[in-house]
Amino acid sequence: MTENRKEEILEAYRFRHACKEFDPTKLISDDDFAFIMETGRLSPSSFGFEPWTFVVVQNRTIREKLLPVTWGAQKQLPTSSHFVIILSRTLADLTSDSPHIQKMMAEVQLLPGEARQRKGNVYHNFLENDFKLLGDERLAFEWGCRQSYIALGNMMTAAAQIGIDSCPIEGFDKEKVEQILIEEGIMDDRFGIACMVAFGYRVREPRPKTRQSLEHIVKWV
Repeated sequence: MTENRKEEILEAYRFRHACKEFDPTKLISDDDFAFIMETGRLSPSSFGFEPWTFVVVQNRTIREKLLPVTWGAQKQLPTSSHFVIILSRTLADLTSDSPHIQKMMAEVQLLPGEARQRKGNVYHNFLENDFKLLGDERLAFEWGCRQSYIALGNMMTAAAQIGIDSCPIEGFDKEKVEQILIEEGIMDDRFGIACMVAFGYRVREPRPKTRQSLEHIVKWV
C-alpha cells in the first residue's frame, strides 16, 4: 500500500508541468477547486502566521485588464479555468504588534494572554535579530513571498494528483498589476503580489520532463 501511494505521488509530479495553454471549454468543478484551495489554506507558514491571501480572478473584464501587463500569462489568462493571484503581506502587517499578527495569535491560534506575549517576543526577536527584517520593507515582503510559495507548490501538486494542470507565473509588471488590483478594490498597501498561478486542463501533451539527477543536486555531509 505504501509503495503504491509513493508511486501515485511521484506520478503526479511527472504529470505536472507549466501548462502554457488550457482548454477553455473544460472547467474545474467547484468541488475540485475547493480541494485545491484547501491544500493552500492548510499549508505551513513561519510561526503559523499565514502571510498570504489568494485572489481567484474569474471576472473576465479584470482578466482582460491584466493581460497587457502580464506578459507571462498571455495564453493562460484567456484560457485557464481558474486564475489565482497570491498576495503576501507587507512589513506593516508582519510586525509583532500588527493587527494581523495579534489577531492570528488571539483568534486563530487561540493563545492565552501570557502565551501570546511570549510568542510575540520570540517573533519580534526573530524579525529584528535573526533575520533582520525590521526596517527593510523589501526584505520583509520577500520573506512573506517565500512562505506563499509553499502554498503555491502544495496547490499545484494537489491539482496534479487529481488530474488538473497548472502554471506558476512570475512574468508580470508588478507595479502595474498591483495598481489595477488597487483600482478594482481587490487589494491595498498592506499587500503585494507574490506570484500568480493558472489552473485548468491541457490542450496538448507536454514535452518530456527534464531535471538534473539527484547526484547533482543532493549533497550528503
